[in-house]
Amino acid sequence: MRDILSSLPKIFEGFDGNDAANEAIVLAAWKNVVGEALGEHAVASRLIRKKLIVAVASETWRKQVIDLADQIVFKLNSALGSSLVSFVEFRIDAKIVREHRRKTEAEQIADAEWTELAKNEVTDRLKIAAESIKDESLRSVFLMAAGSSLARRRKHDR
Repeated sequence: MRDILSSLPKIFEGFDGNDAANEAIVLAAWKNVVGEALGEHAVASRLIRKKLIVAVASETWRKQVIDLADQIVFKLNSALGSSLVSFVEFRIDAKIVREHRRKTEAEQIADAEWTELAKNEVTDRLKIAAESIKDESLRSVFLMAAGSSLARRRKHDR
């Protein structure tokens, strides 16, 4: 994700003044910039001109994050290489936060299920072939990639 964020300044040149594109890019960068823990409780929902609207579940959370607004603006603009955000407004909207959590949990379940499918595709023959890869971490990544490819092929063939 860091590689993608570092390439955003060049991407912005092609979207000069496109509010919808700017909003999509800021919203995509949000979780990476604020981190997973805060991203669970504060969900960026809109960019209106240069004001970022962030939903929080309660007044307690709003009070917790309001002091971080300037720091968040700085981090977002630094990561994006452009001053797209000048202000963050925290609004209480528990529905948006709940929906975001539900979606995140569903994605995590889907990722876990896909990982399990990929692991099931890794045969003993493939494991033996991968033994020539000395780096254990690289070997593991190779086996998951191979298993994932085989699982996609099996799904496509159905």
